[in-house]
Amino acid sequence: MATLKSKKPCLNLVTRFLNSRTPSFPCANTRTIQTLAFEEIHSSPNKPYTSTAFILHGLLGSGRNWRSFSRNLASSLSDWRMVLVDLRNHGRSADIEGLDPPHNMFNAAMDVANLVKGRGWDWPDVVIGHSMGGKVALQFAESCARGDYGDSVALPKQLWVLDSVPVEVSPDYSDGEVEKVLKTLHGLPSPIPSRSWLVNHMIQLGFSKSLSEWIGSNLKKSGGQETWAFNLDGAVQMFNSYRETSYWSLLEHPPKGMEIEVVVAEKSDRWDPDLIQQLESLSNRTGDESEGKFSLHVLPNSGHWVHVDNPKGLLDLVTPRIVSLST
Repeated sequence: MATLKSKKPCLNLVTRFLNSRTPSFPCANTRTIQTLAFEEIHSSPNKPYTSTAFILHGLLGSGRNWRSFSRNLASSLSDWRMVLVDLRNHGRSADIEGLDPPHNMFNAAMDVANLVKGRGWDWPDVVIGHSMGGKVALQFAESCARGDYGDSVALPKQLWVLDSVPVEVSPDYSDGEVEKVLKTLHGLPSPIPSRSWLVNHMIQLGFSKSLSEWIGSNLKKSGGQETWAFNLDGAVQMFNSYRETSYWSLLEHPPKGMEIEVVVAEKSDRWDPDLIQQLESLSNRTGDESEGKFSLHVLPNSGHWVHVDNPKGLLDLVTPRIVSLST
C-alpha cells in the first residue's frame, strides 16, 4: 500500500540507469523490437516495489530532466518505482535503432507499451507526462483502452497531463518560441563549436539565458565533437504530431477505472481561454459510474516548466492523489 511518509534527509534512494538495446519480444513478422532507454528510482531500495509510475518528458528533453521531482515524489511514497523514460528521438533513446518513423504520438506511445512488454513488467499504475509527453500519455491511455496493445493490458489508474494542451494546438495561442528554437537549431553549424558558443549564440539571437543554457545542456561529446542528445528531425516530426492531435473524446469519456488529471500552469501562455472554460465544465460534470473521472487543476506560481517553477506545489498536488489509489 502506498502511504505518505515523513521526508528524511538521509533517505536512501536507489537510482538505476538502464538502456535497453537487447531484443524484447517478437512481433508478427518475427522482427525484434528495440525498447526505450529508461532510468529507475525506487522509494524503498531494500524491498520490492508494489506500484509503478512512468514519467514522460517534453520536446527536446529527456528523463533526466525529471530526476529531482521523481526523487522527491518517491520519497513521499512507500514501495513505489518511478520509471523515467527517454522517448524516441530523445536522450539515450535517440541512438537506438529500430524506432522507425512515422515519429508521431501513436508510435511514441507504442514504444512505451513495447518497453513494458519487452521487460516483462506489469503495466504502470500511473503515467505522468509533461508538455509533449502529456499527449504521449493520453495516446498511451487511449491505445490501452482500444486494445492496441493486446488483451492482457491493464489501464493506468491515473494519468497526469502537465501543461499539455490536449486538443489541436492553435497558433493563435503560441508565441512561436518553440518553432523559432527548432528553426534556429536547424541552421546551426555542424559540429557545434562548443557549449559556451551555443549558449552565447542563442542569447545573441534573443533567446533567454535560461532557455539558451537548457538548449546547451542537450549537447553531448561524441568522437571529440559536440553533438545533440536528440534527433532533431525526428523531434520536429513529433512536435508536428503533438500540435495536430486531439484527445478530447478521451477526456469526455475516460475509461472506467481511470482518473485523468489535467494540470494547467497558472502563468503558462499556451492555453486558449475558451478551452480552459470547456475543461472546467468537463471537470464539474456529474460523474457517470460507467466511466472514469476527469479533473482540471491550476498550478499557481508556475509557467510551462512546472517541475522547475513550482516543484513543491506540483508535489503537493500529485502526491495525495497517488496515495488515494491504495486507500
